[in-house]
Amino acid sequence: MGDEATIFTLSEVSEHNHANDCWIVISGKVYNVTKFLEDHPGGDEVLLSSTGKDATDDFEDVGHSESAREMMEQYYVGEIDPTTIPKKTKYTPPKQPHYNQDKTSEFIIKILQFLVPLAILGLAVGIRIYTKAA
Repeated sequence: MGDEATIFTLSEVSEHNHANDCWIVISGKVYNVTKFLEDHPGGDEVLLSSTGKDATDDFEDVGHSESAREMMEQYYVGEIDPTTIPKKTKYTPPKQPHYNQDKTSEFIIKILQFLVPLAILGLAVGIRIYTKAA
């Protein structure tokens, strides 16, 4: 590694995406891990699935050891042009109507709001007439 690092775009790195030629991007650095594929403790599929994107989060989530980080230096080939990595967008959930927990339609609720008091009134009138007749 000299004073001037080679700068790669993400599309250039993405072309190296198979078992005979595998490059990944971690923390802004580009690594040619082709020779390491069969020795990777997590298997070659993990590395192959990390091509064509910034794999920093995947790498950090696993919690690699300090010796693993030092080992990476031998596979270093250059830097990634950060302007070629898509910005992460904030997740916005889709707009949905108000959740009606009991799944009762609003029309039925409105009918019940009218009918229940009416039924109580009718029951009261019926009891009053029944008690007068007795």
